[in-house]
Amino acid sequence: MRNPHKDKSWFKFLSNKYVWVLLFFCTWMIFLDNYSYFDHRILDKQIEDLEDNATYYQEEIKKDQENIKQLKNSEQIEKYAREKYYMKKDSEDIYIIEFEGDTIEKN
Repeated sequence: MRNPHKDKSWFKFLSNKYVWVLLFFCTWMIFLDNYSYFDHRILDKQIEDLEDNATYYQEEIKKDQENIKQLKNSEQIEKYAREKYYMKKDSEDIYIIEFEGDTIEKN
């Protein structure tokens, strides 16, 4: 008995061994390989997050460098100590007034 689909073009296409090898290769590379498409997507997301962190820290370094430049002046050091650490001279009194809803942030 003869196969009635043997002369059809789609049957010839699907019975070709190169098509099966190509299909197997694509499936392997997309889903099963150590460097699969899905693993690359995860790694690309991690790289993007790390690059965002790097730019954030570079901006923070620039801000800190500016603060260091300002703190080389003795007047700026005094101002920083008064604002940040509530330091005072011996002859001074400091009054901190808090309004309802206001809080003092301590870092």
